[in-house]
Amino acid sequence: MFAAYLKIDFNLLLTLMHSIFKNNLVLSILFVFNTSFISNNNKTIDRSYFDLEYIVSADTNIEIPNYIFLINDYNGFKELLGFKESSGRYNRINKFGFMGKYQFNLNTLKMYGIKNSKNFINNAELQERVFLINVQRNKWILRKDIKWFVGTTINETKISESGIIAAAHLAGPGNVKKYLRSGGKDDKKDAFGTSISKYIKYFQNFDLSMVEAIRKPKV
Repeated sequence: MFAAYLKIDFNLLLTLMHSIFKNNLVLSILFVFNTSFISNNNKTIDRSYFDLEYIVSADTNIEIPNYIFLINDYNGFKELLGFKESSGRYNRINKFGFMGKYQFNLNTLKMYGIKNSKNFINNAELQERVFLINVQRNKWILRKDIKWFVGTTINETKISESGIIAAAHLAGPGNVKKYLRSGGKDDKKDAFGTSISKYIKYFQNFDLSMVEAIRKPKV
């Protein structure tokens, strides 16, 4: 397995694809493209335990990891969270009924006035909008805790605003409040066993200052 990051541009991709078809290689490829993925100033987020797909050559049986470069802003935050939740797939529905790129449940969607799950799963723009307003709402609910706890250390992890907001996406803002105010003792997990503390660490130090805290954001 390669240890170094790979930057992928479209010219390189076209060259690679030409080589693939010329030599009749069979590959399984996942490329995730976003304008925020490649940083001009090499300001990237390193996630050593990031979930990766691999390019696999049928002829050589060599696996090449696809590393994703993320700027530590809101776009980088949402793309990493979306990839963590669903591998970035807007049409993903898991066995518990959580839907879309960011894996929302129907109860959360109803809170924002969305009752038709089929329309939601087929509308990427709507999914992105719901994610944004959910971040805005969670920032409002957790505004005091963000003020109190950002910069402190709990369970050997420095608390950041983005870590708090990611954990709220995972477990709800109420459970994040309990975690922070209990000094990390009340560490809830989701149905797959992922804890609040893991998301706080995994998504730490993204800059979400561009997202306004809004009490009742609208779709």
